Amino acid sequence: MCHKLLKQYLLLLCILATFQVTAQTTTAIDTKSNRENAPYSRFGIGEFRSGTNPLLRGMGSISAAYSSPFAVNTQNPASYGSLLLTTYEGALEGSSRTIVSGSDKYKTGMATINSMNIGIPVARSAAIAFGFRPMTHIYFNLQDTSAIAGYGNSIRTYFGDGSLNYAFFGAAYRYKGLSVGANFGYLFGTTVYATRLEGIDNTINVSDAQFARIIKTGGIYWQGGLQYATKLNNNLWIRSGATLTLSQTLKSNTDNYWVSYNVSGGDTSYSNLGQKANLTLPMMYSAGVQLADSNKWLVGIDFSAADWSNYSSEGRTDSVANMSYKLGIGGQFTPDATSVHKYFNRVTYRAGFYYGKDYIDVRNTPVNFYAVTLGTSLPFNRGANRVNMAIEVGKRGTETNGLFMENFVKFSAGITLNDKWF
Repeated sequence: MCHKLLKQYLLLLCILATFQVTAQTTTAIDTKSNRENAPYSRFGIGEFRSGTNPLLRGMGSISAAYSSPFAVNTQNPASYGSLLLTTYEGALEGSSRTIVSGSDKYKTGMATINSMNIGIPVARSAAIAFGFRPMTHIYFNLQDTSAIAGYGNSIRTYFGDGSLNYAFFGAAYRYKGLSVGANFGYLFGTTVYATRLEGIDNTINVSDAQFARIIKTGGIYWQGGLQYATKLNNNLWIRSGATLTLSQTLKSNTDNYWVSYNVSGGDTSYSNLGQKANLTLPMMYSAGVQLADSNKWLVGIDFSAADWSNYSSEGRTDSVANMSYKLGIGGQFTPDATSVHKYFNRVTYRAGFYYGKDYIDVRNTPVNFYAVTLGTSLPFNRGANRVNMAIEVGKRGTETNGLFMENFVKFSAGITLNDKWF
């Protein structure tokens, strides 16, 4: 084998070295991996990470109309206009899933960064923010055993690993009750997709085959938002908000590798490198309204949707639906934010619910989801510093048409620090 082919062959073997190949009789999930195996991340651009901080996740992720002088709500950049103090927020998230397919059940989970954000007021009614968060996640390792004409019984292994990440800068300005803002940033990531075809029928002399695609993606990505607050009386406020993200196109660079090999010799390798293409993302929008009694309580409702009809990745649609949506409701309650002697009166308690339709549509079968959420904010030291925690318990998917049902528990925790001269 020549030097060039040897390099290609070794690269592909390194990519596929993470495979855990064992004989199965049906489609199965690799349960030996220490990574979160998410079967639905195989489609589209992967599984979306929430990106919403634990404060909002605890009350159904109702973010469109939410603003606070002491919290950074990156889901609607118009909210930055309400910041009074320099605010740092960092959060982690973890999940545990039980994936059900027929009589089989598999447990998987992960822990990762949720977000890192800083908001800085620069004038009486203006603020800037910047941060970083994972936007999508891809990791799957699936196997299928079947008979192929001329090939005999074989194992097909499907593997994917990667993510899209978002680093951004935002700004907002508030005039009376109206706030307008925008986030501008760079969306980037690398994803590996690989397939292995391995014959297990010793009576047929065939070559095993492996294929890998490495996609590097990057481009400018922005979002606009507005909020409006009206004071109904001394303590009661009603706030509304909306966001809009237009359809945007990122650039991608793809390397393709093919290798076939035979135990009797005659290995072959081929590559197609540096293929330029586009990733077209959907238009997304959200709207919400909240009713709040100063520092006492808040209730709200949010609706968000995305038009995926124009989505394409290298000209493919990848089992993506035309529309996705999410409806969330929730609220929070603080017994007495100014209490000095009773700590738990200063604790904020949250609850919520959300339901929606995912953006993927596999075998003409929609993938729906829902969850109940709970959360809390625990103040510490003086001022508005606090630890925020949230838990979401729900279901995603269906067993119809051979798909997977996911029973999940998601936990997120973060810290918020405020200071006039942070």
